[in-house]
Amino acid sequence: MKDLYGREISYLRISVTDLCNLRCKYCMPEKGVCKLEHSDVLSLEEFYEIAKAFVELGVKKIRITGGEPLVKNGIVELVEKISSLGVEDLAMTTNGLLLPKYASDLKRAGLDRVNISLDTLNPKKYSEITRGGDILDVFKGIDIAKQVGLTPIKINTVLIGDFNTDEIENFVYITQQEEIDVRFIELMPIGEASGWAKEKFASNSMILDRVPELIKTEAKDPSSPAVYYKLPDGKGKVGIINPISCKFCDACNRVRLTATGKLKLCLHSDEEIDLGHVLRSGGNLKEVISSSILQKPEEHHLEEGKFIKRNMNEIGG
Repeated sequence: MKDLYGREISYLRISVTDLCNLRCKYCMPEKGVCKLEHSDVLSLEEFYEIAKAFVELGVKKIRITGGEPLVKNGIVELVEKISSLGVEDLAMTTNGLLLPKYASDLKRAGLDRVNISLDTLNPKKYSEITRGGDILDVFKGIDIAKQVGLTPIKINTVLIGDFNTDEIENFVYITQQEEIDVRFIELMPIGEASGWAKEKFASNSMILDRVPELIKTEAKDPSSPAVYYKLPDGKGKVGIINPISCKFCDACNRVRLTATGKLKLCLHSDEEIDLGHVLRSGGNLKEVISSSILQKPEEHHLEEGKFIKRNMNEIGG
């Protein structure tokens, strides 16, 4: 399934909920979000039917996101249903807090691996940025994920000026002893946090300045947004993702599905196609998906100050 620019669209990210058990400053409003009407959110069966259509059209990788996907009722059942479609890679992005409870069941249901969002290794700073989270629960979640084989584990770290830039070396050296990849992501101006994000923006270029011994490695996946490096004799890799200072739109192979069934062709566009309505009205889902893919924009325009209205928790990153 190719878009108008010849890019092979093979990766679907499914946001199963916009709810979360944290209130990260760059992601969610301080008071949380208004709970969506039950009828507005796709059912587990509807998520499955849309995922099935995408797989039949050539999608090979599916990532389940949120909000926080592990607060979704029936999440293990949904993982099992999607796993039955036979995708090459079924992954999840989570804050890790609930992995001690769900990791074993997720692995048995067919989940391959997890990415864990973690922006600091300092308990006090973690509580500050998440507005109350306990980092010790995240560390437990990482340990359990390793034990049950939800690997390779990737830690996603958003680089934030005047907050965690002093921890760059600490994150990098996790990869020295652990078979864990750490990926630094530039803070993106999205939703109501766009102003805050612009003030706190820090370029990922400082990572190589701080840790000059990092060695660039060959990318296994040419569509990956990350450029990877390794420490000499390091067990894991360090990924650098620069959506703003060095955008990677020409290799983008992904689309996103929101919890309410809206197809987002680009993370940084407000344009959406209502696949939930197509499904519920008996429309030809695969036909609509195929025609919609041809509308995928060539590139985002963040550098021009064009930011989307939705918050990150609503679209799954």
